[in-house]
Amino acid sequence: MHKALLISLLLFLFFPNIVNAAELSDREKNKKRMELFTSMETITHIPWYYLAAIDQYEKSIRAVRDDLPMTNGLISIYMPNDKWVGPLNPDKNDRAPLSIALFNGMGKDGNGDHKADQTNDKDLLYTISSFLLQYGVDDDNMKIALWNYYKRDKTVLMILEKAKIYKKFHTLNLDEHSFPLPLQYNYSYRSTWGDSRGWGGRRIHEGTDIFADYGVPVRATSYGIVEMKGWNKYGGWRIGIRDLNNTYHYFAHLSGYAKNIKVGQVVKPGMVIGGVGSTGYGPKGTSGKFPPHLHYGLYKDNGRTEWSFDPYPSLKRWEIFDKQRKLKSKQSRS
Repeated sequence: MHKALLISLLLFLFFPNIVNAAELSDREKNKKRMELFTSMETITHIPWYYLAAIDQYEKSIRAVRDDLPMTNGLISIYMPNDKWVGPLNPDKNDRAPLSIALFNGMGKDGNGDHKADQTNDKDLLYTISSFLLQYGVDDDNMKIALWNYYKRDKTVLMILEKAKIYKKFHTLNLDEHSFPLPLQYNYSYRSTWGDSRGWGGRRIHEGTDIFADYGVPVRATSYGIVEMKGWNKYGGWRIGIRDLNNTYHYFAHLSGYAKNIKVGQVVKPGMVIGGVGSTGYGPKGTSGKFPPHLHYGLYKDNGRTEWSFDPYPSLKRWEIFDKQRKLKSKQSRS
């Protein structure tokens, strides 16, 4: 066992880290990312899915924030310079592990080149792993470590959710989506995001309405986890699902829920979560104040706040994907 651990450590330290991520496909990137995560798990015993979840969370916020640089490598974890070299370190470009440690910086040498480089994938991953190891590798201590690092409950929740999804599916390749209604049913929709709404006070419509008959199956549109399920006087019976890109998918006015759907449940694209209805606009159980339809909304979290954005372009894209998959499946059977 010790020999296997030593071999893994040597491979992690000395295996070439020169990777031009821009030249790789998403699948190739994920394969190399998984190699980094599993190698670090062997060395530290931190489950790979926690490292993958932290990295995916940071990748998602860097994609929507102007104050954070885009990553050029495989690992998207970002550490500000003061945190890396130490807040009192006079050398803001310090890459020497000993002097960084002297000034209480977090930066570590993860690839054996005697430098702590925050643009190096292995150094970044080893540094965050070293921080986590101060607390322990079990679930409860991981939660404490994440809170002490991010100081935000919602961030901790999203990272733990991602870890649960990765653990269930054992892969990073979870970018598939589905249209929220099966294509064989009659439905219609247009872009209604931003339209005015009057019931309950003047407000804008934060979603797209997809009109269909009562009881038409409503499906999860992505890999994700159920964050919310219950009644709201505006949305009626509703479900909220958070995906791996920090996006919250909101399904409202449901006629009811699929059997055994519960908060904390991991879902995948195409999984039935409820049915089209007309609930809402009143106290619990109110129904029929408007034609049956699914209200579908999307909300993005950037690590600081969350906002609504127009789901119509995504719906059109997923509808096309489903049609293409259906055609391929038909052709393969013929």
